[in-house]
This record gives sequence, C-alpha cells and structure tokens, in this order.
Amino acid sequence: MQEFDFVLKETDGKDISLKDFRGKNVVLYFYPKDNTSGCTAEALEFVELLDEFEEYNTVVIGVSRDSLKSHAKFKDKFDIPFLLLSDETKEVHNLFNVMKMKKLYGKEHLGVERSTFVFDREGNLIKEFRNVKAKGHARQVLDFVSSID
Repeated sequence: MQEFDFVLKETDGKDISLKDFRGKNVVLYFYPKDNTSGCTAEALEFVELLDEFEEYNTVVIGVSRDSLKSHAKFKDKFDIPFLLLSDETKEVHNLFNVMKMKKLYGKEHLGVERSTFVFDREGNLIKEFRNVKAKGHARQVLDFVSSID
C-alpha cells in the first residue's frame, strides 16, 4: 500500500502531517484556488457540515497551491475553522496525482483536479473522490464517512 504521509504548513505556519491525526478519520480535499466561486462554495459546505463530520470523529483539511498568506485571508473572510495547507511546490499534489491537463478557453494547461481522499483512524486511504463538482460534494463525503463508523 502506498504511504501518503507528508508535512505541509498550515495557515499559522505550523507543520502538519497526516500522522498527527491517528485515531481520527481524515478528509483531505484538494481544491484549485482560494477565493474563487467553486472553491469558496466547497469550503463553505464543509464548514456547514463540520459539526457532523466531528460527530464521526473526522477532521477536514483543505489543500491548495496558494500561499499561507492567501489561506489566512480566505479563512478570515469566510470564517473557515478547519486547516488549510499550503503546497506551493505541488509535491503533495503530485503525491496524490491531482495535477491534470485541463482545457480553459480552448487552451490546455496543468491544473488541479478537484479531489478528496478519506483516511481511516489508522491512516489508511479508504476512499478517493476524483474530478468532483464543488456543489454538494461535502455532503457526499459526509455520507461516506457516516457509513464507515
């Protein structure tokens, strides 16, 4: 089985690793960019459902290529209580294979495929949601998490 542990900085500059959350389920979601309509909608849906995730002993963590400063503004603007990790080097994006060729206005570019990964309490990857739509996705993830406990 592939090892998915990594260390990234969260908004306050603290190092965060998946190993920090052993004993809890982890929802790790990758999104393209802070303060864009789809990413904001997705984050706010996770915020809205956060109490329910916590009832299932689950933490939610967002990851993007944005800077810590961008994350801090995004968290403050929308009152996001969960961790947002910065992966400006794309090392973790590449580990999870979420960088894909996309078309925008007829031109191809390398971008983030909106994806979510669920880990169990022992740190095992148990579910992948790939190329998801932002709207309604948090509920879909919660439905899955509620089925594993």
